[in-house]
Amino acid sequence: MADSIPHSDSGASGLVVAKVISVPFDENTYIFRLADRQDCIVFDPGLQPAAIVKLLDEQGLTPAAILCTHGHSDHIAGNETLKGRWPDAPLVIGRGDASKLTDPVGNLSAAFGFEIISPAADHTVVGGDFYEAAGMKWRVVDTPGHSSGHVSFVIESPDGNTHTVAGDVLFRGSVGRTDFPDGDFETLRESIHSQLFTLPDDTIVYPGHGPTTTIAEEKRSNPFIGAPAGWIEA
Repeated sequence: MADSIPHSDSGASGLVVAKVISVPFDENTYIFRLADRQDCIVFDPGLQPAAIVKLLDEQGLTPAAILCTHGHSDHIAGNETLKGRWPDAPLVIGRGDASKLTDPVGNLSAAFGFEIISPAADHTVVGGDFYEAAGMKWRVVDTPGHSSGHVSFVIESPDGNTHTVAGDVLFRGSVGRTDFPDGDFETLRESIHSQLFTLPDDTIVYPGHGPTTTIAEEKRSNPFIGAPAGWIEA
């Protein structure tokens, strides 16, 4: 059974965040909304979509968009269910990973013995784009390395706080796997250093697996790409 963990991150910003954790990969689905609105954005619907729908129904929320950081199966498995329930919510993914949605080999589900086929993207994005829905404006940054078309989404809230949905690039004390067919550690490290470590230190990082962290904490202590690995801030 998935855990539903609603919580607020920076109440002054007006952003409210809920998290649903899906087994067996403990993938995080995030639901972002503004405190005074009932429409929302769902990030990376996981393998237990019924738990996501239950949370949305319990809180009276309507998805205005479904955003995917990348096309691996554990981050897209709930797309079909959510699109079936809310067909007007656009499905959005980075252009470089869009083909994985409908390709069980590309999205890695075939390798696990089951085939996941998501609806195709309604809209694709690339680094530098902005995506607006549910009263929020997210900036897209290209963060390849875990997958070739991985993107992260960044929002600067009204009170000055910054939040990033980082998918499987940066975790608390770790980084995403790079042993998949289109993964590459050097590319991943460069993505983190050039795209995420340049965000404000107090940026809250919402990873695809595990607990939230901050950019400052990962700079200081991450053994793969932070100061323990020889990273020095310019």
